[in-house]
Amino acid sequence: MQQRIVVLGSTGSIGQSTLDVIARHPDRYRVYALAALRQIDLLETQIDKFQPEVVVVVDPEAAALLKQRLAARGMCVDVQTGSDALVHLVQRPDVDTVMAAIVGAAGLPSALAAAEAGKRLLLANKEALVMAGPVFMNAVRQSGAVLLPIDSEHNAIFQSLPAAYSGNPQATGISHIVLTASGGPFRGYSRDQLATVTPAQAVSHPKWSMGKKISVDSASLMNKGLEVIEAHFLFGLPAEQIKVVVHPQSTIHSLVQYVDGSVLAELGEPDMRTPIAHALAWPERIASGVALLDLVACGQFDFAEPDLDAFPCLALAFEALKRGGSAPAVLNAANEIAVAAFLDNKIAFLDIPEVIRETLAAIPDVPLSGLDAVLAVDQRARLDAQSRVESRA
Repeated sequence: MQQRIVVLGSTGSIGQSTLDVIARHPDRYRVYALAALRQIDLLETQIDKFQPEVVVVVDPEAAALLKQRLAARGMCVDVQTGSDALVHLVQRPDVDTVMAAIVGAAGLPSALAAAEAGKRLLLANKEALVMAGPVFMNAVRQSGAVLLPIDSEHNAIFQSLPAAYSGNPQATGISHIVLTASGGPFRGYSRDQLATVTPAQAVSHPKWSMGKKISVDSASLMNKGLEVIEAHFLFGLPAEQIKVVVHPQSTIHSLVQYVDGSVLAELGEPDMRTPIAHALAWPERIASGVALLDLVACGQFDFAEPDLDAFPCLALAFEALKRGGSAPAVLNAANEIAVAAFLDNKIAFLDIPEVIRETLAAIPDVPLSGLDAVLAVDQRARLDAQSRVESRA
């Protein structure tokens, strides 16, 4: 029987890679629905190829234009609009699997709704766990949802853990996990060199093809910081048992160190179709379209400690994780505001961690009782961070 899949964020890099894998296995997977913000030219092409029953375009004007285009061609597709439509879509009983690939805080409500509905949830939206980790994981436990990580690092950890791992590292002999980082386009830069980098330089990632926001996060090492927080909630490990190393080849995607001295790792070409294929088929394996790894051609593997002086965002993420409560949500909100301002040439690259640091200091920690509490903290942090951006303009 085919899995009926909803792809949230289908026009983004993860969404496009997901559809590439699905297209290779038409006997196993059926695209039930596609969802995007406003990129309707690409979305229309995806509709033609995958023939979904439902399409959600969050932006109302773009949705109206897509409806007109499809109607003019005589195509009968249920086109819906608005963020609420995403939530209702993933809750439908005829949906089996949800790929949650909407970037940033905007992806939280729909991802959480899929978790609450007990779906097979392929989570590429790390912000959902960063913002609402306790709420999100509680929903997964209560509903019996199957949560499968898509970030290459967390997927690598998932593959390297014992099959029956249930969130207790001591019981399974785990010493710590190691998340690898490419180092981004500014690996080896000093603070003086970082002072003048441009948005165009920051979005030019040396290994991975990603959107602008994630590329800037990679350049600042905030992406790795968010992944540390995500790993904490996914695998039940405290900050002290999560380490980060810079591995510029991006071939070893992450590792698990066991108390007996063994280290298990997942290796592969830097292509997101590998973790996507793994999660789609788990616990089976399917072809992803990714070339098989040639170890001889790889040559050597290099590792280095991250430079927290030049890249303080990683240290700020560890600080937020240790504080707990709403601090990770504040960190995420402030980062989104600061990155957007940097991409808009309103602040410098080195202002990003300063905006985050000041916002973390200004917003007190509170417990997160549910989605409303998370969104309230998120909004307060965004307003605070925005005022700090404007003071630098």
